[in-house]
Amino acid sequence: MIGFLEEHVHQMQEYLGAGGIVMIPLVFASLAMWTLILQRTLFLRRLHHKNMTREQAAVCLRENTIPEPGARRGATALLVTEFMKRRSGRRAVDRFILDETVMALVSSFDRHLAVIGVLAGAAPLLGLLGTVTGMIATFDSISLYGTGNARAMAAGISEALITTQTGLLMAIPGLYMRNFLTRRAENLKRRIASVGIYLKRHV
Repeated sequence: MIGFLEEHVHQMQEYLGAGGIVMIPLVFASLAMWTLILQRTLFLRRLHHKNMTREQAAVCLRENTIPEPGARRGATALLVTEFMKRRSGRRAVDRFILDETVMALVSSFDRHLAVIGVLAGAAPLLGLLGTVTGMIATFDSISLYGTGNARAMAAGISEALITTQTGLLMAIPGLYMRNFLTRRAENLKRRIASVGIYLKRHV
């Protein structure tokens, strides 16, 4: 098992080395993008599960109680919890507080999605930069050794192809996940807005 891992680590090091200097920002951008994707996926998934109904939320408002953290962790429970923390006890003021709570939650669902989109969109451009640097290295080797030195030419071509491939491998799933998370966020926004309108009658 250890030998298997060592072999794959060695292959990865060779792959990154063959890609040249552009592989460094590509790797860091990929790590940052997938960290944000994982964080957003877990956050939005948690809000979809263990949710409470609008009627249960209205009961919490009437009884002035906060939903149990372990049993209720969905989007509606989060809305009720945040509202109960800010509640003033005056009906007219509480209606405005409820609206502000809904707006704050709705804006939080989009957090980091723009950054994920930028990182995914920048990946092919970094790959293109690697293509340019690789071709420059190839032409430099041709100017020095002519076309007879295949090894020198192969290094530059390898750098160009590897960076292009890495950029595309990062961009395609990144853009897909960004669109997937955006759809989930939009569904939660509609749910929160609907619950907020319903709870206004019970404030």
